[in-house]
Amino acid sequence: MSAANPANRLLEDLPPKERSKILKYCKPVDLVFGTVLCESDQPFQHVYFPLTGFISLVAPMDGHPPLEMGLIGNEGMLGVTLVLGVNTAPLHAVVQGSGTALQMTTLQLRRELRDNPSLRHTLKRYLFVLMAQLSQSSACTRFHEVDARLARWLLMTHDRAHADHFHLTHQYLADMLGVQRSAVTIAAGSMQKRKLIRYVRGDIRILDRHGLEAASCECYNAVIEDYARLFA
Repeated sequence: MSAANPANRLLEDLPPKERSKILKYCKPVDLVFGTVLCESDQPFQHVYFPLTGFISLVAPMDGHPPLEMGLIGNEGMLGVTLVLGVNTAPLHAVVQGSGTALQMTTLQLRRELRDNPSLRHTLKRYLFVLMAQLSQSSACTRFHEVDARLARWLLMTHDRAHADHFHLTHQYLADMLGVQRSAVTIAAGSMQKRKLIRYVRGDIRILDRHGLEAASCECYNAVIEDYARLFA
């Protein structure tokens, strides 16, 4: 597929025969912003292979907004813990970027995991990458400044949005980063002055990708390198 209509990279990693078989059991669905796809500690009903949309993994906290731990775009899937034989969602999953995905029932995925060694191998590698992303996100939240964390988060969103423009409010960004709204306003204002982004009433446009990478902490490249090493 073209960049404007990308394929799911995990499915593309499979040999053609196995991929064709998997695709027979998938159906295309719309990912609508704000839709909850699974609740933490609840069983998965379906798994999702994003194509153009992306999904936020968040940790619910009593008395606090949920904290974002990871993002899933067309590089991955929601429900990969099924490869371990575990059908319980470890985190809350909500659509953060509208688009499309391929949906499969958990029952069918289990059958394919049993019969398809190529799929098992691919999903185990992706599970490692996702675990690395979640661990890196935790360390980043603890040790890095808001400016660098916002730059990392914008880069991750940019990668999965497949566009230079997306809509996110200051409050939503603050909740996802676990900081006060004023901190996001200051950080975003600084990036705008440096002409890294344009930010007007929640509309964000990436102006200088290389500059944003320089402003980010090392956590962004660490996760990219993990994926590239396993899916070269």
